Amino acid sequence: MARILAIDYGHKRVGVAVTDPMQLIANGLGTVASEQIFDFIADYLKKESVECIVVGYPKTLQNKGSQSLVYINPFLEKLKKRYPMLKIELMDERFTSKMAFQTMIDAGLKKKKRQDKALIDTISATIILQSYLDSISK
Repeated sequence: MARILAIDYGHKRVGVAVTDPMQLIANGLGTVASEQIFDFIADYLKKESVECIVVGYPKTLQNKGSQSLVYINPFLEKLKKRYPMLKIELMDERFTSKMAFQTMIDAGLKKKKRQDKALIDTISATIILQSYLDSISK
């Protein structure tokens, strides 16, 4: 089986997570500068087999697209053009940053570590991916 890659796209940083080859567990890979994400994806695809990329899609509480779509929609278009052979899925990412922060508190991370925005982005991507895995296993 091929892996599933998840992306929490941000204007400055992109959180990245991936499944194991059996697509059971989501693991954080880290963060990448937004302008380097396509180089990262190309390098990753050379090393690993990926069947799907899940992208966090921000929505408001009214279930409409958020202001962040100004950055995400152009990224999605470019992603689809570069990788037409891959399935691209969108996953609601509401509250993932808050959930990531709470996860760090629950894990006992010190305040200084909880202020690491790159770590929050990585955990957010992992939450997005795990939510996706949960949704397809039902």
